[in-house]
Amino acid sequence: MKKVTEPSFRPYGRVLSLDVNDFVKTIRLHDAVPQGTVYEPSVPAFEALPLYTQLQDEVYGGLPVEFGHCSGFNTKLNAVEYHRSSEIDIAATDLYLMLGKQQDIDYTTNQYETDKMEIFYVPAGTAVELYATTLHFAPCGVDGKEFRCGVVLPKGTNEELQVVPAKKGENALLFARNKWLIAHQDSGLDKDGAVIGLVGKNLEI
Repeated sequence: MKKVTEPSFRPYGRVLSLDVNDFVKTIRLHDAVPQGTVYEPSVPAFEALPLYTQLQDEVYGGLPVEFGHCSGFNTKLNAVEYHRSSEIDIAATDLYLMLGKQQDIDYTTNQYETDKMEIFYVPAGTAVELYATTLHFAPCGVDGKEFRCGVVLPKGTNEELQVVPAKKGENALLFARNKWLIAHQDSGLDKDGAVIGLVGKNLEI
């Protein structure tokens, strides 16, 4: 386990100096997730906060963004995804992120070896930027507890594709708008059309 404050995190992202206290208070009003994980790309209560305007105007340089969350209970990797843009994750609870590098994907086979991933601890109240080339998926809770994580991305990310390219090369990994995904065979995501390309163990905390 490593920390996002350590130099080893620099290839994947950086810690942002943001006041996230109001967000943490707001997400705690959300109902708990009984099991599994839930992802909501856009939550009006989050987007009414001054933090939303700051993220849009400063962190994303004026681009329209969506402010949602990923929360619940998770201990496994299951898949990796990446975007053509940075993702901002805001830990409202202590959590772990499993991270890898897009540069290590073998695009001749659309495979990625899970032993290349690193695990980072993110303490509650911390906001991090994950660079566009950083492979990631749902956070994991600490000691089996529920995790809550704000997620900020360019508006429209993770919505249903309007145009579906031919499933060749990297296009086969295009799972949703601005979302490329590679799944592990144990995840069950192949039922949703995901490419099974994670080689090795389905990492678990």
